[in-house]
Amino acid sequence: MLYLLLAALEKAITLCVDGADVSTVCGTIDTYIEEELKKVFAGKKSKKLERGISFPCCLSINEVMGHYSPCPDDSTTLKNEDLVKIELGAHIDGYAASAAHTIVIGGKSKGKQADTVLAAYDAFQAAVKTIKVGALNQECTAKIQAVCDEYEVVPVQGVLSHKTKKHLIDGNESIINKETPEQRVEDWSFAPGEVIHLDVYVCTGEGMGREADIRTTVYKREMDMQYNLKSKSARTFFAVVNQKYPTLPFSIRGFEDLTGAKVGVKECLTHELLMDYPVLTEKPGEFVAQFKATVAV
Repeated sequence: MLYLLLAALEKAITLCVDGADVSTVCGTIDTYIEEELKKVFAGKKSKKLERGISFPCCLSINEVMGHYSPCPDDSTTLKNEDLVKIELGAHIDGYAASAAHTIVIGGKSKGKQADTVLAAYDAFQAAVKTIKVGALNQECTAKIQAVCDEYEVVPVQGVLSHKTKKHLIDGNESIINKETPEQRVEDWSFAPGEVIHLDVYVCTGEGMGREADIRTTVYKREMDMQYNLKSKSARTFFAVVNQKYPTLPFSIRGFEDLTGAKVGVKECLTHELLMDYPVLTEKPGEFVAQFKATVAV
């Protein structure tokens, strides 16, 4: 599956060119992952094996931090010199892998934009090297901060890299991207066989995400909540969610009845049946870079 994600990232990079439509690229990549997953364990005994998207493809541009996976009517186009964060994920039998990569459209980068990308990459590599048996999660956080200090950029606050399990991408044990007096996590040490979705975000600016004035499209089912929805649109939408995305994040971008999905989401959120992943952003003119991979201890 990790090879599949690498192939999907490479495909996304080739599609991210000047003038490319963001919604179209996201949809193309999600479809590619789903089709390729059908070829894995394709025997008769494995037909019922659950497989699919564990995080929808998102293309977040420049100061936008993440979760930008727009519907066609809300989409935008890429242009040369845009800094683009590509994020995606897949799962087989509920075991998820995820990845993210940052590129600059046209391949040319300089100044603080280039520093941000290099800092994020170097911080990610430094953090990976600390993930070994017996090491503490806080060592990763310290390495990320040290690299950012060298480049005179900042780690983004509020970002967590979670230990994962079957059907669970956000386990309780995590690595925090930046520790503050208000935001910290409990210490824990890495053990053999653990799997972590290591997610490193670096930016210019203040390093604090703000909810953007952009439609949220990425959601996840809240498994411990139940409610009898009233409207037909909400019931139809929620039935699809329970069938196709019972435990892992999804985007309404790919729903056949997009209008019904937009209506259904509102009622589901009102009754806390879904958790939303709002589009977050830094201040205009700043840059945000991300690198993410699935790491096994």
